[in-house]
Amino acid sequence: MDFTFSEEQRAAAEAARGVFAGVVPDAVPSPALTTGAVAEGFDRELWSRLAEADLLSLLLDEAHGGSGLDAVALCLVLRESAKVLARVPLLEHSAAAAAVQAYGGAELAGRVLARAGRGELVLTVAAHGRTGHDPAELAVGARRDGSAWVLDGVQTAVPWAYDADLVVVPAHVGGTAAARAVLALVPRERDGVVLAEQVSTSGERLAEVRLASVRVGADEVIEAEGAWEWLHAVLTTGVCALALGLGERVLRMTAEYTGKREQFGFPIATFQGVAVQAADRYIDLRAMEATLWQAAWRISSGVPGALPAAGDVAVAKIWAAEGVRRVVQTAQHLHGGFGADTDYPLHRYHAWAKHLELALGPAAAHEERLGDLLAAHPLG
Repeated sequence: MDFTFSEEQRAAAEAARGVFAGVVPDAVPSPALTTGAVAEGFDRELWSRLAEADLLSLLLDEAHGGSGLDAVALCLVLRESAKVLARVPLLEHSAAAAAVQAYGGAELAGRVLARAGRGELVLTVAAHGRTGHDPAELAVGARRDGSAWVLDGVQTAVPWAYDADLVVVPAHVGGTAAARAVLALVPRERDGVVLAEQVSTSGERLAEVRLASVRVGADEVIEAEGAWEWLHAVLTTGVCALALGLGERVLRMTAEYTGKREQFGFPIATFQGVAVQAADRYIDLRAMEATLWQAAWRISSGVPGALPAAGDVAVAKIWAAEGVRRVVQTAQHLHGGFGADTDYPLHRYHAWAKHLELALGPAAAHEERLGDLLAAHPLG
């Protein structure tokens, strides 16, 4: 498999490096020293710079002011964002806009996409269900009422919900045994929408979104088959890209520290025990990278395989969840007490890594998903 990036994909990554070059991971209070959220909202200044660099419209067609790129390009940009712990809804916003483009009607696309690409309209996605473990589409019920839809249910841990103009909510129609999923674009200020503050391990402000008889128009609902499954796959693959970027930055920090920290007159990086642990984590990162690009390529290309693309996404998330956890734990160990110093950014990366490990399901959940796919699609 040739995962050589195109010129356009490389250009997107280079533009992202330029935008994120001035971002520091400790621009907000430490989550270890903060009882609530580290900040009320996301980094609006950075958001504006991303819009100016056309990085909010990567996946949108030229007709909507975008670059017409794919999930691989988005993952390259997300990878760079995680290296500096960029506090912006880049993943959720981009994935939601792409879903509107791919599965929504022309009227909805015309109303949303150009503004989303310019960063004027902020989108997020409610993807964790009621508890974070159950399927998100089963947490909210949708029923028709004349020409409108009525939504009832609860979605937990919705990122950037307090800042978003529209929350994309998956919902089920009919009984759960044979439910089909729709996507509702719910304005945050709509009657019946109530937000309850939650805080991530990373210190970021999340929300439990409660929907009580929330009415949305037919033009605010995407009914196309497969829309939610595709959006969920893009979100999950994006989380893998964030985990990879974070892990790469942490391993570099560890290499720099162990190369300078001396014991018995020698840098500890020269000790066999330290070198072996660092090498193991490097192997983790390369496995995370290979499985990420396989998943992103399957989503972007639509090429059939022995398993549906969901299988590649599951494999990527298993490696991302396990790999990023091992990387930050080894980094903490090799830094010694210095790794826990709240004046040093490593503890922030550790907190974000825990969030990414569990986001959209830990490794065990995706192992179960992969097992179900293998049972349904026997190989060979």
